[in-house]
Amino acid sequence: MEFGIAMPTDAESWRLAERAEELGFRSAWFYDTQMLSADCFVAMGAAAMRTKRIRLGTGVLIPSNRIAAVTANAFATLNKLAPGRVDMGLGTGFTGRRAMGLGAMPLKEFSEYIRVMLGLLAGETIETMVEGQQRKIRLLNPELGLIDTRTPMRLHLAAAGPRARALTARLGAGWINFFSDVPAAVAMLGEMREAWQAAGQAGAPEATAFVLGCVLEEGEPYDSPRAIAQAGPRAAVMLHRAADEVLSGLQNISPMPESCRAAVEAYVELARSFEPKDAPWLENHRGHLMFVKEEERPFVTGEMIRLSSFTATEAELKRRIGDLRDAGYTEFTVQIVPGQERAIEDWARIKRAFA
Repeated sequence: MEFGIAMPTDAESWRLAERAEELGFRSAWFYDTQMLSADCFVAMGAAAMRTKRIRLGTGVLIPSNRIAAVTANAFATLNKLAPGRVDMGLGTGFTGRRAMGLGAMPLKEFSEYIRVMLGLLAGETIETMVEGQQRKIRLLNPELGLIDTRTPMRLHLAAAGPRARALTARLGAGWINFFSDVPAAVAMLGEMREAWQAAGQAGAPEATAFVLGCVLEEGEPYDSPRAIAQAGPRAAVMLHRAADEVLSGLQNISPMPESCRAAVEAYVELARSFEPKDAPWLENHRGHLMFVKEEERPFVTGEMIRLSSFTATEAELKRRIGDLRDAGYTEFTVQIVPGQERAIEDWARIKRAFA
């Protein structure tokens, strides 16, 4: 199993990518969350200039942030700076879209976006809708060498539902899975494999596990200050999701562990007071996957961190990751939280056990 890191993008994320390369991580994934962090392509370009081996990926790019032609150009530009090291990770959007009060991008639009992007990178003339009209478009001057469309880049899709997994399989793309529970992750990989086989693909899919967590010292509680800083943002996602559901008019909160229900429901009550009333997502998603806000700290419990993240002792984490490896996951990627960059050293110890 290979190991990677993910990060809410900083303009200086090259520093973390550089250290990850030194420690032997295969991949560095940059979040595309325009309302929360820095621009992924600017940061990846800087990282490309400071590294030589580590793969650089969008983890994941949200198509509605850019038209497909712009994205194709951006990937091809990055590919010239880091040829053979580019991973094109795409998803229908959770964090980046929820932070603007939007739901996931419709899968039909997502599929069309990928068609256009890949066609342009392949040098094809593509007919697509541009500003309400069908237009033929093509990257016009690749022979000048300003961009690199020749060196292969790897497509990865974040696919949670069966239709998205079927699309991943049809395209022969790598699969990105965000999760916290190992048995559920193993079951989802089984479903992905079924879709892979149904699409007539040979072998097994490339599967990348995305998690947040904290490597605990022996006897360290799940809600220690360090665990709150490194893994608390993942637990807070449960709060943010529930508040989104209630404030958008849904009657019921998604299923959750009973041991977390009281804390989640209490947070939802707090979220009803968020201002402005017509845009509660502005407060609800502030700090999402980056830090635990002061007002939400009382609701981020040790039990919630235990259940929602890869937070455990080194020995327990090695066991869990080993189960993922044995199930067929090909990369284990852990997010490094802003201000907690030293955590990469802890995860490098875990990584060495799987060399």
